[in-house]
Amino acid sequence: MKVAVLTGGGDCPGLNAVIRAVVRRGEQHGLEVMGIREGWRGLLDPPMHFRLTREATSGTLHLGGTILGTSRTNPFKKPANGPDIVMRNLKNLNVGAVVAIGGEDTLGVATKLSSMGVKVVGVPKTIDNDLSGTDLTFGFDTAVQIATEAIDRLHSTAEAHKRVIVCEVMGRHAGWIAVHSGMAGGADVILIPERPIDIDKVCEHIKNRHRTQNKNFSIVVVAEGAKLGSKEATTTEKLDEFGHVRLGGIGLQLANLIEAQTGYETRVTVLGHIQRGGTPTAFDR
Repeated sequence: MKVAVLTGGGDCPGLNAVIRAVVRRGEQHGLEVMGIREGWRGLLDPPMHFRLTREATSGTLHLGGTILGTSRTNPFKKPANGPDIVMRNLKNLNVGAVVAIGGEDTLGVATKLSSMGVKVVGVPKTIDNDLSGTDLTFGFDTAVQIATEAIDRLHSTAEAHKRVIVCEVMGRHAGWIAVHSGMAGGADVILIPERPIDIDKVCEHIKNRHRTQNKNFSIVVVAEGAKLGSKEATTTEKLDEFGHVRLGGIGLQLANLIEAQTGYETRVTVLGHIQRGGTPTAFDR
């Protein structure tokens, strides 16, 4: 029997370690492992695949990204007969099971295919750590480490210039990265999607810190999905195939409001995709 493995959605550190583990375990059980390129797109027409061997995955344990490539393709969105195409190609390729490595969107597709009779193993991958059924997802630990190192560096420049610095980290619906890195990095304010931002309270907290604690700088960590009022900050209104807008800009909005209401010089740093890249931590391998 052949087992297909794919990576979908945003990349994160640790994907290659999972792929490598699938290949090695598959060989132990006499299974041929097939790599599907670019997520679910690789099972549409024409199918994109190649045989994965121990040699092909050798030396990949410490590499970021994914040797399979990835995409945010949703076969249940387009083409209209996408699920039928996937089912047909799995049959033609003689694939008996699929290992889908991804977050809520990729595993959502896997769940639907499972209900259609496909044997599926879902591997929880997302730096946001927002999947139920598991305490920690692949990629989260590395993202927190990267964000914490950035916050550590921002402390010295904030203090040197007597500034408030807003650090925007990833996290669409969940503030795990903001909370963990903010606490580890000694942030003075941490703002997450789960709780709407009260800008007056934020500014009062910063002013009180400067007045009563004799501090002349502050660090604010905010998740990209945190809301000022009822709307998320977005860089575009265009939706991807899973109905998501591209988030971004909350850090700048927050910095402008803090400077206007406190009078303290404020700057913003957006960590962005650096949180997804590079060598995974030991935990994410």
